[in-house]
Amino acid sequence: MKIADQIVDSSFSAVINTPIEKINLPEWAFNLPEKEYQDCSPAHITAAKTIGADGRRMSINVEMIGGSLMVQHYQEEVSEPQHLVLTSFSDVFTPTGRVVLYVRWELSVKAINDTQCEFTNHVTSHATEDMMKGLDKQGIPFDVFRAQRQPNSIYHNRMETPLFAASIERAALNS
Repeated sequence: MKIADQIVDSSFSAVINTPIEKINLPEWAFNLPEKEYQDCSPAHITAAKTIGADGRRMSINVEMIGGSLMVQHYQEEVSEPQHLVLTSFSDVFTPTGRVVLYVRWELSVKAINDTQCEFTNHVTSHATEDMMKGLDKQGIPFDVFRAQRQPNSIYHNRMETPLFAASIERAALNS
């Protein structure tokens, strides 16, 4: 599937009160209990993990953003204790039909001092060529779709970032 125009580029940070050496983002992401995922945002419906056809770990996340149901199929691209990059061709069920977006979700931490880290939750999404064709068929200009999608996605990321940070902190302190 070919990637087209960018829809959203959103990045927020929060403090984690634990030494950086105790944090392991891939272990947190791929062992996050469903209830903990749901507690990180009212938009989160469910999460599960599986293995892709190529043997890489996958996180399947389902959430409702801006009135549209999203099913994300995140695969590991970079998997280091303090840096995790996941990518997904995500199904989005909008009022006008199903579209597929490309989403890149990057989580990282950097030490602030010996007992604190800065967690960054960076999400970008892009249209796919198929999505652009679907919007054209429906007579929906891409700029209109993007203008409706951006504020909801940015708000979602801003709200979930401190809750993800708190969850990562709990996981680090319990390891």
